[in-house]
Amino acid sequence: MNNNSPKDPPKPPRTAAEKASQAEAGAALSVGSAAPDFDLPDDAGGRVSLKDFRGRLLVLYFYPKDDTSGCTKEAIAFNGLRNNFTSAGAAIVGVSADSESSHAKFKAKHNLAFVLGSDASKKMLSAYGVYTEKSMYGRKYMGIERTTFLIGRDGKILAIWNKVKVPGHAAAVLDAVKGQ
Repeated sequence: MNNNSPKDPPKPPRTAAEKASQAEAGAALSVGSAAPDFDLPDDAGGRVSLKDFRGRLLVLYFYPKDDTSGCTKEAIAFNGLRNNFTSAGAAIVGVSADSESSHAKFKAKHNLAFVLGSDASKKMLSAYGVYTEKSMYGRKYMGIERTTFLIGRDGKILAIWNKVKVPGHAAAVLDAVKGQ
């Protein structure tokens, strides 16, 4: 039977053990921790991985969905400061669970000049602790918590911004990058 059939019952919610395991994975990451390795398809049909940035600072930001209001504002803010990030020795990579083709359209529409990684499997999102239970209007669901990591030249986490509020965020991250 086709697993995508509309007649199939909905998938059961994640178990408490799975949620606890997810929370532990995210909680284990802190300033000074080694950043989890990743290797993802990108918006240009290539790959993006942590090892690509050894010896450079990396601003790794996670966002819920391409071309939505907050995510678009965040991407445009990082893009507007990209030359400053580059001058300070940092690269920018955005990651969501959207497909590579969705990323390519989003990037082209807003003239974004940095890499967007696609984690449809959510393995990398889980390793970074950003795929988590969320709540909206009393409904609980799994989704991406807007989070940014500043990763050092040695692959260790230098700073973490959780539950990011978009206004002023990119500038605050740039200030942290300049302090490195």
